[in-house]
Amino acid sequence: MPRFNTRIAQALSEREQQGLYRQRVCLTRNAQQVSEASHTWLNFSSNDYLGLAQEPSLLQAWQQGLTLYGAGSGASPLVTGFHSPHAKLEQQLAEWLGYDRALLFNSGFSANQAVLFTLLAKNDWLLQDKLNHASLMEAGMLSPATMKRFKHNDVAHLSRLLSSAAQSDAQSDLAKLVVTEGVFSMDGDLAPLAEMAAVSQQHDAWLMVDDAHGCGVLGEAGRGSCDLAEIKADILIVTFGKAFGLQGAAVLCSEDVAEYLIQFARHFVYSTAMPPAQAYALVHACERIQQDQWRRDKLVELSDAFALALDPAIGFQNTPTPIKPLLLGDSNKAVKISQALKEQGLWVSAIRPPTVPVNSARLRITFTANHQLDDVKRLATAINEVMYD
Repeated sequence: MPRFNTRIAQALSEREQQGLYRQRVCLTRNAQQVSEASHTWLNFSSNDYLGLAQEPSLLQAWQQGLTLYGAGSGASPLVTGFHSPHAKLEQQLAEWLGYDRALLFNSGFSANQAVLFTLLAKNDWLLQDKLNHASLMEAGMLSPATMKRFKHNDVAHLSRLLSSAAQSDAQSDLAKLVVTEGVFSMDGDLAPLAEMAAVSQQHDAWLMVDDAHGCGVLGEAGRGSCDLAEIKADILIVTFGKAFGLQGAAVLCSEDVAEYLIQFARHFVYSTAMPPAQAYALVHACERIQQDQWRRDKLVELSDAFALALDPAIGFQNTPTPIKPLLLGDSNKAVKISQALKEQGLWVSAIRPPTVPVNSARLRITFTANHQLDDVKRLATAINEVMYD
């Protein structure tokens, strides 16, 4: 058997034996429900926090964009793929979030990697929160920089690492970049951004924040985690696949950084631009986020109702975000409880290693503005039952 076949078969077998084998399920979505064949479940595993993915006015905006601009962009942004809706969206994002410029990317993964691969040079220091997204970790490991990971949300540890970096480059002029998420996708907790910004500034380091799960949900008019913490990151990443209800991402930065990325970021230069019809719809989504405060208020109401209805003996720790992790530890237990909830018509995904650290498997519960109070109370009641079966 060829070596590739042997390697692949062995890896798949080991993953299955470990109880970590992943499978896709083809579903049909409608508002807060997902369906497969004749089964329908109430969906508590969506990142569509504000419920915009099914918002009629957003669907209409995308349809109008298709009519005006067609289905695809036709080229990369530096050839003929940059259209007026892209320019309008970039300007809107920059003004709303308080930056000189915004650059559009097709995904948060590519935006994160574009920045790290392009910005960092040999012997630069990159300091990342231990629980940062895989896109950031992979980019850091593959970049020419020296990468160090600080303990999750541990500003004291970050400060020690920055001090160490300062000592090591005493004779040089190397750059230091601190990277964190604003809201951590698997835990729903917030980074201590104000403290991180102060420490970074003290050590002449830049701060980059990936606010994929915070922008739209937190802060004044949904401006996100940095606004909530009353700081401005040197580089801010926002993605459109969560609260915006669509797809893609943007890098918010200074004028010079934007021009530098346009010249040298391979993910930007060599990727087909997002469809202009999508950018047209995103302009509408951005407006809805700023104007529809009721969506954020609804998430707070749902969160409070869920925490109140859940059995205190379960040991659930509430979060200030729509992400509600129920830590179970054992992967098999997480899958078992997820399946038990599914049998009651509730879709709650079990999250297992390597997505989360070993022995920290969990149910990742998420709320959206489309959920009703009765929905979250029903979920809490079901969890109270299945946890003790």
